[in-house]
Amino acid sequence: MDGLLIAVPRETVEGERRVAAVPGTISRLVALGARVSVESSAGTSAGFTDEAFREAGAEIVVDGAALWASADIVTKVARPSDEEIARLRPGSVLVSFVNPLGDPQRARALAERGVTTLAMELIPRISRAQSMDALSSMSTVAGYKAVILAAAQLPKLFPLLMTAAGTIAPARVLVLGAGVAGLQAIATARRLGAVVTAFDTRAVVKEQVESLGATFLALELPTRDAEAAGGYARALTHEEEEQERALVAKAVAESDVVVTTALVPGKRAPILVNDQTLGAMRPGSVVVDLAAEAGGNCEGAVPGQSVTLHGVTVIAPLNVPSSVPTHASQLYARNIANLLALVVKDGALHIDLDDEVVRGTCLTHDGKILHAATAALLQTTERK
Repeated sequence: MDGLLIAVPRETVEGERRVAAVPGTISRLVALGARVSVESSAGTSAGFTDEAFREAGAEIVVDGAALWASADIVTKVARPSDEEIARLRPGSVLVSFVNPLGDPQRARALAERGVTTLAMELIPRISRAQSMDALSSMSTVAGYKAVILAAAQLPKLFPLLMTAAGTIAPARVLVLGAGVAGLQAIATARRLGAVVTAFDTRAVVKEQVESLGATFLALELPTRDAEAAGGYARALTHEEEEQERALVAKAVAESDVVVTTALVPGKRAPILVNDQTLGAMRPGSVVVDLAAEAGGNCEGAVPGQSVTLHGVTVIAPLNVPSSVPTHASQLYARNIANLLALVVKDGALHIDLDDEVVRGTCLTHDGKILHAATAALLQTTERK
């Protein structure tokens, strides 16, 4: 059968339960003039059956290798393995998370394969691209789930309760980092009735934090702010880090729950809660470290595990969005469908590098690495 083919293969990374398309987005992809083929059971872990995909207009394919070989566009969640890269047809398009700054050699492999790669973590942080911003979508899920994990572990109730037996004081929650994940953590903790304080080096988020009913903990910086391009936090100077540690240490010691979300793109996550600070927390307190995949914000955290340090439970979950696969898949699939609407026109592929969103998202094209930061990182690595 002729026509542009969009493939949705089954994820192969252990523990990955999300899928890159859902029945609700299939009709949108078909409306672009494309055919959509879904590998059998690709959506099962997220609660989407083959029959649901078929009813939405997709073809169900049992032979995964044949699917990869025939696809014009492959949509994925997890970054592709070496085996998956080898399956990609030269000239095809991959739409997926790739983690180019954490694994630039993978970007090189994709370029050498002759694949156009649209990396979902590179979606520009501009208004026009908000509906495609997969990092924000997944951070929303992670921020919500972090508070649920903490509430399940904390030996206290979150809300203020006035009972016949007396009044129960509300839990005190501290959120470190007020990006998308942090703001969702704040909102979730507030909905559960906790008293919430949030810290971020970027003064610009103060109004957002307070609008959610939380108290903003401010760090006075000589430069007034710590926001870099794209709305991310910049790396702090040594002096600023010392001020930050002192301010955070006091707030941590007064909290029942701490949720850490601080990330700096392409760098190890900053340590915000060191061993001494952790030791000042009350026994039974909980820390949920959402930066575990980038090394963690809490000293002593073990990525993928829950450990007890100084009587404090430190949870460092990996791939948190995958633990809420149904809604995480729905959000991610919508992000991809919105992006594909820019590059598929009347059933044909159209990579317009003059388009700000397409250009910013395009990691590899025509055998080259277009993302400047990834290319520079590779050059630096080669010189060492």
